[in-house]
Amino acid sequence: MSAETDTLPQARIVKASPRRSGQSVVRGVLLPWLSPVAILFLWWGVAATGLVGPKALPSPVEVVAAGWELTLNGRLPQALVASLARVLAGTIIGVALGLVAGLLAGYYRAGQIVVDKPLQMLRAVPFNALVPLFIVAFGIGEWMKVSLIAVGVLVPIYLNTFAGVRNVDSKLVEVGLVYRVPRRLIAYRILFLGALPSILTGLRFSLAIAWIALVTSETVNANAGIGYILAQAQRFVRTDQVFLCIVIYALLGILTDYLVRLLEARLLAWRKTYDGR
Repeated sequence: MSAETDTLPQARIVKASPRRSGQSVVRGVLLPWLSPVAILFLWWGVAATGLVGPKALPSPVEVVAAGWELTLNGRLPQALVASLARVLAGTIIGVALGLVAGLLAGYYRAGQIVVDKPLQMLRAVPFNALVPLFIVAFGIGEWMKVSLIAVGVLVPIYLNTFAGVRNVDSKLVEVGLVYRVPRRLIAYRILFLGALPSILTGLRFSLAIAWIALVTSETVNANAGIGYILAQAQRFVRTDQVFLCIVIYALLGILTDYLVRLLEARLLAWRKTYDGR
């Protein structure tokens, strides 16, 4: 073997040690849950010391017992199925409408003129103000509840899609037009994919708003759902069930946010961003 060959750097395979692997698991999985666990212990400590009466602040044990009671009588599983079905239907409709509106307003000036101002005004309208109008328009059935959730999802998706499209480099669109790329391919391959990070951020906001809209919608002529249990618990002063519904909403919000994060990790694997140190 020649001297030049001997001086070449030797390739080395570096394997992740079990210690480093364990540290990554702790940082990625366990550490984010430290603050919720701390809040849980603080809640338990305040309830145990009696600083706040049990009617105002039930202990975590009482909340778990309330959940077990509602599970045994079948109300909680039925409520979860009903609420998840409403959120899923409303989210699908709202995301579809928001994407179409955002792409049209972002790509065409005429689309912006037609769509932007009405949706900007809708953004400022609270859900409670829309409930009477939706009751008149759609009645008090399921369609009213799904429509209210869809409107809540629509606005953040539209805003983030529109902003994402307008932040795409205009030179990319000009190159596509020069090479006579069909407009539908420009809309998908350049504008939609370029706006995808912003769209996924809007989806996270939209899912959070969807749960808020669900609470509002389920207070109107509902006989099932987490919001219905919350309203009944408030009526009969069952604070343990009220806290149970709050905890369920929080957990469902974390779950849906986690699912969107998984989607981001898959669709945006090419993007390298700062993740903190």
